[in-house]
Amino acid sequence: MFSLESPSLLIIEDNPGDYFLIQDYLEEKFNAPKLTQAKRFAEAEILLSDPKNLYDIILLDLTLPDKTGEDLINSVVSKCPQTPVIILTGFANLEFSIRSLTLRVSDYLLKDDITASTLYKSIIYNIERKKNTILLEESEKRYSDLFQLSPQPMWMLDIETLEFFQVNEAAVKQYGYTEQEFKKLKLYDIMKDDFDIKEKFRLTKEVAYQPNAFKGRFKHQKKNGERIDVDVYGNVITINNREYESAIVIDVTEKIKTELKVTRAIIKTQEDERYEIGTELHDNVCQILASSQLSLQMLFDKANPEQLSWIKKSKDMIDMALEEIRNISHRLAPSFFDEKTMEESFMELLEDSNPDLKWETSLNIDFAAIKSHLNQDIELAFFRITQEQIRNIIKYAFAKHISVSIGKQNNYLELSIKDDGVGFDPQTVRRGIGLANIRRRAELLEGSMLLESAPEKGCTLIIRIPIQ
Repeated sequence: MFSLESPSLLIIEDNPGDYFLIQDYLEEKFNAPKLTQAKRFAEAEILLSDPKNLYDIILLDLTLPDKTGEDLINSVVSKCPQTPVIILTGFANLEFSIRSLTLRVSDYLLKDDITASTLYKSIIYNIERKKNTILLEESEKRYSDLFQLSPQPMWMLDIETLEFFQVNEAAVKQYGYTEQEFKKLKLYDIMKDDFDIKEKFRLTKEVAYQPNAFKGRFKHQKKNGERIDVDVYGNVITINNREYESAIVIDVTEKIKTELKVTRAIIKTQEDERYEIGTELHDNVCQILASSQLSLQMLFDKANPEQLSWIKKSKDMIDMALEEIRNISHRLAPSFFDEKTMEESFMELLEDSNPDLKWETSLNIDFAAIKSHLNQDIELAFFRITQEQIRNIIKYAFAKHISVSIGKQNNYLELSIKDDGVGFDPQTVRRGIGLANIRRRAELLEGSMLLESAPEKGCTLIIRIPIQ
């Protein structure tokens, strides 16, 4: 290791006068420097080949009996790539001095201009610079090892263009693209959502550029078309005044499959219970109340005027109870499972949600396009999602118009719910349980949810379910 008191130097110099002058300068500034001289390159080569000889710096004359110039520089530098080399020459050739610095030479000094101070400063500066360079290289190697040897996929992403700047071996293995193929892609090329390129770019750039560390769950697609669910942990770093997203990707596909099985079982149990309760209310409780009405009707002929008034009030209250129970039973057990069409059930939902006609509603179902792709799970999911979103609109939006449409878009069944209410900023508003339930129901059918809104611009909720 270098010592300020006694550095170890190899002086490759064949001129005795120049050597003694250099020796004198070094002994003036350093306390007992360890000096070794080589008069020819062949001698220097032997010294540099011995692993026991460790030098803090090499002072090199450019003209030796057996080798000179650029060839000499390359030979010395190749023998000791970690040791700073300072050229000492009697020739003032500016072009060559500049070129020599590109050959990994640390400094270039003219012998006629050398003093004890200039030589001392050059040695100190170049040794310290070399130490710092080694530390930087070690740090970069540690980072490279962490990046390349990570068992989890990692990448560096150019935030401005969304292009992959660097990917590790685990990413290449997981996604099936070579490193060169990755660098021709943009982030949204592997993001498996259901929206057009322009929307993909906006969404992915929004995701990538976060001022702090973030975590997100996304659907990605491999080169072979296989879809996977991933958790992405990332942060923004700056390299050469350009911002990059450094991210690690964890495949959670199997974990989500297990979670979805559990969620699907829970939802099925809930729906079965709802259907049972709704049916019981409709078929049993309503029948009991209807029978009570008939019994009251039989009292009409025998009742006095005062009793008739109470009987009428009782009948009216039973009518109200019957209507309320029917509404509740229809919400619990959508009637398109039984005697009504899907369109009639959705229209009934909109009407029941708007008893005072406070807003306009519209419904558009392209039944001809979607009929062959529907099943009970999709119908029920669309119904429950619409039910949940209308509750959100009523509670928060203060809308004047609500429109619901169901149709087919390319290879997807699409549910769209729009309102002209107060809107909100999706980046600042905390998403509650209702939206989480909507997203979960869509994901159970391998679908996706897009929520678009802005202050005073209303809100649009789009659900897309892939056609199997």
